[in-house]
Amino acid sequence: SADSYLNIPAIITAAVVTNSDAIHPGYGFLSESAKFASIVEEHGIGFVGPTSKHIALMGDKIASKAKMKELGIPVVPGSEDEITDIEKAITVAKSIGYPLLVKASAGGGGRGMQIVRKEAELDIALSRARSEAGAAFGNDAVYIEKFLERPRHIEIQVMGDNKKKVLHFGERDCSLQRRHQKVLEEAGSPALNADERDAIGQTVCNALSELGYQNAGTVEFLYQDGSFYFIEMNTRLQVEHPVTEMITGLDVVRE
Repeated sequence: SADSYLNIPAIITAAVVTNSDAIHPGYGFLSESAKFASIVEEHGIGFVGPTSKHIALMGDKIASKAKMKELGIPVVPGSEDEITDIEKAITVAKSIGYPLLVKASAGGGGRGMQIVRKEAELDIALSRARSEAGAAFGNDAVYIEKFLERPRHIEIQVMGDNKKKVLHFGERDCSLQRRHQKVLEEAGSPALNADERDAIGQTVCNALSELGYQNAGTVEFLYQDGSFYFIEMNTRLQVEHPVTEMITGLDVVRE
């Protein structure tokens, strides 16, 4: 893959030589690379996906959380920016209360994430999260947010055009997880009623329309006690396939 699907010069060369109008990045590989999208744009080739600006924004969990809050989407209470030392971590922890999560800004899939239930655990958790984030993502920036004990994990699929029109296609409930990885997805969520579904869907569409978001995306929320909290956005279609999810579920049962 390093010589093909991850080789940006080779991909651009192939597109130029064949006089291609656009490049579709698929999923995985370079599909969420802001650098790749930017290079495609600079060569005057269409990138079938969000803009490089939006890919970069949503790839940074600290920046994306701040932007979504600005656009009127509720977020999990936590630090406004990167946590760089234990003193700052303690101050934030006292303001939001325990339990809390130390999370990697560039993270995903549960990597660079530590649950902290009391102040005595905070220093070690901060070091572990930074270390794991640096090794996994090449970026050791972390932040802190409130840990919700038993939330639902709700995802909303969206699609935007280049005229600030954004539609959503309902929600998926991804609450059944093992080690922060989804085992089963259910659409729609049994936890939501029609009014809640319409309200959060419209809130997401309004916010992303104001942002000027285009193409596919998946907005992820935690839902607890009747409230939604934004956690991240993937600038692509979700890659989970129903059959794969069912097989994964059977594997978990066997274990």
